[in-house]
Amino acid sequence: MSDSTDFSGQPVVLNLLNVESAYGPIKAIRGVSLKVRKGEIATVLGSNGAGKTTILKTISGIIDPRKGTIEFKGEAITARDPAYIVQRGLSHVPEGREVFALLSVQDNLAMGAYTRKDRDNVAKDMELVYRYFPILKERATQDAGLLSGGQQQMLSISRALMANPELILLDEPSLGLSPKLTKEIFEIVVRINRERGTTILLVEQNANMALNASDYGYVLENGRIVMEDTCARLREKDDIKEFFLGMKEEGQRAERRWKKKKNWR
Repeated sequence: MSDSTDFSGQPVVLNLLNVESAYGPIKAIRGVSLKVRKGEIATVLGSNGAGKTTILKTISGIIDPRKGTIEFKGEAITARDPAYIVQRGLSHVPEGREVFALLSVQDNLAMGAYTRKDRDNVAKDMELVYRYFPILKERATQDAGLLSGGQQQMLSISRALMANPELILLDEPSLGLSPKLTKEIFEIVVRINRERGTTILLVEQNANMALNASDYGYVLENGRIVMEDTCARLREKDDIKEFFLGMKEEGQRAERRWKKKKNWR
């Protein structure tokens, strides 16, 4: 998994400034500001309903923000058409996979490359995808709807890769998967990032996997960013241990050690 590399010197690929989105009268995200740097895996942690998916949908143009600015590679893409955003080099892997169930695995992958002009490289990238997920090559002619949940997640990630994106938005890749398969998916996500240099913004409820796979993290609560830091430092924070990593007892022990040390001084 990731060693939480420092990307602070890298250029900002994605920049959100004071973004607010809503569903009718209900505000889902409030004043969200975050940055993702080139080559980085950034993660947004939060409980179910905190607004994680809304952030990704707002970035990719599925939802128009009510306020704020979204910049991708220095260009304002706020409320731009999703097709334009994809063409600029940003791919979105949605929650729930949303594969084309009646199309074959191979046709699903081809759909991911529909905006590309470099047709000669599409076949090469399909072979690269098959190296990451060999099971997809075995099932290339099978209807995507007949794949298992884990295989559909692999296909959804692979379809995004076929667009040859600079940035992937990855929504809850562990949803509905076994711990073993979740670990496998996250390991491949890290490989894609490290080997291809693809920047990734990940939202995830499995905080342990997300923090270990990512370099920088944001904590979302009731639609607001309440904490941010490198993932190496976030993993050591008592609040994160208690509320996200299920380590309440360890957090209490850390607090007692800190109080003892403070009194000794």
